[in-house]
Amino acid sequence: MTERRFRRIDAMLRRRQPDLTILAEDVYKPHNLSAMLRSADAVGIGRVHAVTPTGGLPTFNATSASAEKWVALDVHADLDAALDRVRAMGMQVFAAHLSAEAVDYRDVDYVRPTCILFGNERAGVSAAAAAAADAHVIIPMLGMVPSLNVSVATAVILFEAQRQRRAAGCYDRVALSERERNDLAMRWLYPRLVRHYDARGWALPRLTEDGALPAGLALPSDDDATSQATLAAERKRDSDT
Repeated sequence: MTERRFRRIDAMLRRRQPDLTILAEDVYKPHNLSAMLRSADAVGIGRVHAVTPTGGLPTFNATSASAEKWVALDVHADLDAALDRVRAMGMQVFAAHLSAEAVDYRDVDYVRPTCILFGNERAGVSAAAAAAADAHVIIPMLGMVPSLNVSVATAVILFEAQRQRRAAGCYDRVALSERERNDLAMRWLYPRLVRHYDARGWALPRLTEDGALPAGLALPSDDDATSQATLAAERKRDSDT
């Protein structure tokens, strides 16, 4: 682990927008979900939501696995569970959906806590999701094709949200707590070490200002000698990467 890499991760975490997210309803093509995750990361979203499509969540390829590393994906069994989660966070829900009430995607406020809901590749947003949304937004189309691919639509709308939030200074305010930033950085920089801590229910150690493990990090004494040796070896390997 290099200090330069830690500084880049820390700067990214300081710009994260925990009150902005997307919800993918039954999106079943891996490359679409992959692209949606990449767009989410690009605008500072650290966690997105998905409703499990029929047949299960698509398998990520190497490209999407890279995006998934930086963006947590919460998968919900049904739409109600997903909406309950984002509503509990105080978020308004905008559905990307063509209807008589739909407004231009640039004419809504994304500075407020917001979840943007996108439907699947075939049917779009379901009737239940459309009914549950606070508003419907559309991307005006001036050609012959009536709509954009779901991943492209996600990028277009999210970058409008980013534009509004940048203008409002949202990216200049650190939204994640110091503990949250520390633990996320630990998981990305020292994944093998974190697995040992998680398996035992231990709190993660605090990193130093340059992203290193604290000097003389004491391993919890209630673990057996073999595990202690394994953990020490994992710590060295992580420090060498």
